[in-house]
Amino acid sequence: MNRNAGRTWWKTAVGVLLTALMLFPVYWMFNVSLTRDQDMRKSPPDLFPTHVTLDGYRKVLDEQLPYLGTSLVIGLGTVLLTVALAAPAGYALAKLRPRGGGILNFVLLAAQMIPGIIMAMGFYAVYLQLGLLQSVPGLIVADSTLAVPFGVLIFTAFMSGIPGELLQAAKTDGAGPLRTFWSIVLPMSRNSIVTVSLFAFLWSWSDFVFASTLVNGGAHEPITLGIYHYIGNNNQEWNAIMATAVMASLPTAVILVLAQRYVAAGVTTGAVKD
Repeated sequence: MNRNAGRTWWKTAVGVLLTALMLFPVYWMFNVSLTRDQDMRKSPPDLFPTHVTLDGYRKVLDEQLPYLGTSLVIGLGTVLLTVALAAPAGYALAKLRPRGGGILNFVLLAAQMIPGIIMAMGFYAVYLQLGLLQSVPGLIVADSTLAVPFGVLIFTAFMSGIPGELLQAAKTDGAGPLRTFWSIVLPMSRNSIVTVSLFAFLWSWSDFVFASTLVNGGAHEPITLGIYHYIGNNNQEWNAIMATAVMASLPTAVILVLAQRYVAAGVTTGAVKD
């Protein structure tokens, strides 16, 4: 019993050490965001901010808040568009069994292997003709192309595990495919909806390739471009730069913590079938 307890202690210690090493860059980002400009070049640097300053965060609120708002709009728009397209497609592939479903699954997998820069250049050529360059709706559509194939695969795996008897009972009661999908399948797919929504939001929030290609120089730019421009213009104000990075990371970190149990269930459900 004592031997097992000793092994458990060592495993816990190793896990804590590895976690601390992986999270140290995050802590250092937060530490630098609270450090005064005159303390930046101290040698050795302070492991803890000895003279805490919020000047960096004040500059974030003054200069970066519009970028954060734009990223929030783009992220929510990407989530809505992704779920609206991926959920019905997943339901059709899982339960309606259309012809060519296997080929479509292969196309979805292949689409995720296309480099983002190639897709960005394709969107640029199309948007140039349609007048959608430097527009928020155009960026939402582009970001959705990253999330929709993943969402369809997740929804297909989850909805395949919904009992066919349940859908047959709804059909017997007179419900058509659309009513069955809206009233039965979607409420049962809560975990997969949260999973797909989370990943769609994270991808759109952290996107730089599409943003720098399609909306760079426009009136509404996301936070990734805001950080990029700020580093280029203020490469000595590291507390403000790190404060911007902290503020940009907070929404995704909070969402991930709140949704983690739904994400675990949404990814694993449907992976193992009876």
